[in-house]
Amino acid sequence: MKPITKHVLATTAILLAGGTLAFGLFAHLGVYDFGADAQHSAPVYSMLDYMRGRSIEVRAQNIKVPVFKDPGRTVKGAGNYNAMCVQCHLAPGMAETELSRGLYPAPPNLSKTRFEPGQAFWAIKHGIKTSGMPAWGKSMNDEEIWNMVGFLQQLPSLDAQGYRAMVAKSSGHSHAGAGAGHDEGESGQDAHDGMGHAEGEGEHPRGMRNMDHATSPKPAPEAEHAH
Repeated sequence: MKPITKHVLATTAILLAGGTLAFGLFAHLGVYDFGADAQHSAPVYSMLDYMRGRSIEVRAQNIKVPVFKDPGRTVKGAGNYNAMCVQCHLAPGMAETELSRGLYPAPPNLSKTRFEPGQAFWAIKHGIKTSGMPAWGKSMNDEEIWNMVGFLQQLPSLDAQGYRAMVAKSSGHSHAGAGAGHDEGESGQDAHDGMGHAEGEGEHPRGMRNMDHATSPKPAPEAEHAH
């Protein structure tokens, strides 16, 4: 081995050891602020944002997206979205909530943003680390998640009245609640088979009351949760 090569290897080893020691000291001293009210620096945020986006894109690229022919499926998705997602991702005409305002990174307002269906499915099913986004695949099967994805494709085109009307037609928070469904590659074909319409017209589901509370100009009663 030539002397120059030995020198390069020795220098590299010293730099790696020094970098590892410096990082360990940085972590041990608690220098980095993980508070949700302290934003990442621009380079850190850009890196994490890029890594998150690419991670989802790569894992979702082979997911088969179904054709949403049955409007009843979208209605069912609306009911579950309103019960499970609206407090973070909001709805047309809805003001910020305590959760959406306090989370960092801020959850996207899905009433104003439309995502690629396969990526939306993957994110809903598997969740996203260190973002507050849970893995709903632990409690919803694939068809139920696809119902929600179908609704999300329509959500940005709805106004507040249209949103309320669709949620009112749903059966509210209704899903199997038993483990993950089929593999992503199979779920698309299953979803083509369609599901029946959801026609329950009873009282507003739980999430609708949350929306009313968030958008109402009236102060909440003393017995309610009020700041």
